[in-house]
This record gives sequence, structure tokens and C-alpha cells, in this order.
Amino acid sequence: MTMNRRTLLKASLMLPLAWYLPGASLWAQTSPDDAETMALAIHSEGGPHRLEVEVAETVSQRQRGLMGRERLPESSGMLFRFKREQSANNAFWMYRTLIPLDIAFIDSDGRIVAINTMPPCESSSPSDCPSYPAGAAYHSALEVNAGYFAERGIQVGDCVSIPDEAGFCQSAD
Repeated sequence: MTMNRRTLLKASLMLPLAWYLPGASLWAQTSPDDAETMALAIHSEGGPHRLEVEVAETVSQRQRGLMGRERLPESSGMLFRFKREQSANNAFWMYRTLIPLDIAFIDSDGRIVAINTMPPCESSSPSDCPSYPAGAAYHSALEVNAGYFAERGIQVGDCVSIPDEAGFCQSAD
């Protein structure tokens, strides 16, 4: 195909319009294209609560977390998974995170061992942002919109299951 002046001119005029298409912005507040998602359920006295979560398994995914998001859909969240048990002193922080979040720390049996509410950190300096340690050893952490756990009566001791993996939720002795 031979490119003539008219074709080149049309193409150059259309390029700026592409920025107005949905999702075309470099600053779009969407989940990363490479993010794996999965369904999970939190089993509490009030029944199962189902979420569709993004999975953060790599170091870079966990470091990015939910930074820069202006909103999180109500039945969504992010599950941080670790290969090894994490120390009770390991903490999360809210640097560059714009929305308030709840975090549940989950042990290897799928039991919630701690819950924290984390307000956004408005500081431009990471060292000024507070950290939120679990206070108990954990294998995973689940971030959702602030208030999600309290509104549904979800508490320490409740169980998180991943139906597609038949994972978590062992009987509580």
C-alpha cells in the first residue's frame, strides 16, 4: 500500500481523537491489563460474601497494590498472596493510595487473623505515611473498600475461600 499525502493527513488528524476514547488515557484509573482476577467468598455469621479480586503475587504487583485508584467497585478488592508465611510485624501502607481501605490478614487455613482500616496518606513523602502491621502471622491479605467488613459483620476468625482452588476454609477446632 502506497501512502499518499491525503492518507497521511487523515491519519495524523485522527491520532489526537484517540485520546478521547475510553481507556485511552495514560492516567486511566483501571486495573492493570496483566492483573489476574479470581472469585472468593468470605464466610461469616451473615452468610457468604462474594468478591471478584485482583491478585497481587509478584513483588511489583504487591508494591503497586491499589495505588492511584480513585475508586474500587463495591464487590471488588485485591488479594495479596505470599509463598511463605509473613511475620506479624510485616505491614502495609497507604502511600499514593487515594481511597480508604480495610485490610484483612489471612492465615494458611483461610482464617482472618486481623483486620485494619487504613485511611489514605496525603503526604508526598513515603516516610510520612503510617504503616499497618497485621499483629499476627499471615499468608495473604485482602484489601477492600473501608467499611466493607464492618457493614457485613465480617470479623477475626471468619474464613475466606477460593472456590476455583478449593482453597482456604479448614474446619475451626
